[in-house]
Amino acid sequence: MNPSFVVDNSIVMSWCFQDEANDYADAVLNSLTDAAAIVPSIWSLEVLNVLLVAERRQRLQQTDSARFLALLSQLPIIVDQSRLEGRMGELLALGRANQLSSYDASYLALAMRQGVPIATLDEKLMAAASNVAVPLFAA
Repeated sequence: MNPSFVVDNSIVMSWCFQDEANDYADAVLNSLTDAAAIVPSIWSLEVLNVLLVAERRQRLQQTDSARFLALLSQLPIIVDQSRLEGRMGELLALGRANQLSSYDASYLALAMRQGVPIATLDEKLMAAASNVAVPLFAA
């Protein structure tokens, strides 16, 4: 299945925490019954870091993290395996021009390369997507 959109970690992690649930993120999750999403290779590390921090802060138990990872493994989320090393200059320029972190720039660059919209809750990333004519995913 070809990816229909890029999904960023702000959306994905809202599926994990009940107090961060919102209609848009839920609609993005529901859209994965008929569509596939794509994420940059750093996504896996971002997910794991959020889970580790949540466990340390006793916001999640280890069993909650394991259950969430099992859920993610069943979703049609494609991890882009292209190497970032060859794109470092592009990501640096994109981050500078749009005041993004390198992580957020990697999501935006992926949407640009794939020619697909981006699903995000991050306001800076939304603004940057608008600046470079990447549409927001309409769930």
